[in-house]
Amino acid sequence: MLRVDDLYCERARRVLFENLSFAVAPGELLQIKGANGSGKTTLLKILCGLYEDYSGDVDWPLDAWPLFVGHKPGVKDQLTARENLKWLAELYQPGTHTGTIDDAIFAVGLRGFEDVLCGAMSEGQRKRVNLARLFFLTSPAWILDEPLSAIDVDGVKLLQERIGFQLNEGGMVILTSHQLLDVDHEVRHLNLSAPS
Repeated sequence: MLRVDDLYCERARRVLFENLSFAVAPGELLQIKGANGSGKTTLLKILCGLYEDYSGDVDWPLDAWPLFVGHKPGVKDQLTARENLKWLAELYQPGTHTGTIDDAIFAVGLRGFEDVLCGAMSEGQRKRVNLARLFFLTSPAWILDEPLSAIDVDGVKLLQERIGFQLNEGGMVILTSHQLLDVDHEVRHLNLSAPS
């Protein structure tokens, strides 16, 4: 279980959040909401260990780091879809078979684009390459920053089904999104608003 206690963070002399405490258990989905600039992405980065200028406690009793997917596509334009995902696999899950990576590419609707340079793809296709990691990298916790942005209706449906799969397997999901989620699980909400 993730436990966050008495979190405080400010950036550019502006308090983003204070006295923030919450917990997320395996099989739970937490959607973080708030206006632009309210600290949603900063909070996700704190949970992942990517931002350390805060006070309070973040306790992850996990054997492996959470899998973080940022709101930007997170792919190298000079590499193909397959090359980008092979590179990620070597970092997080060495020994992943190319067939498994190709299956993930097909799963996100990019069959035929395995060897296309990501720089030649649309923004939505690049986002799908980024999200393909959710179809082959295993992690007890996913942290997703605006995963539904820049993808079409079919892509949104596919991703929501994949989130349901993660939850059914006992994993936890923490995400930011301005969109309503349509999943067969309870969605808990955490609303961020800067203290007055």
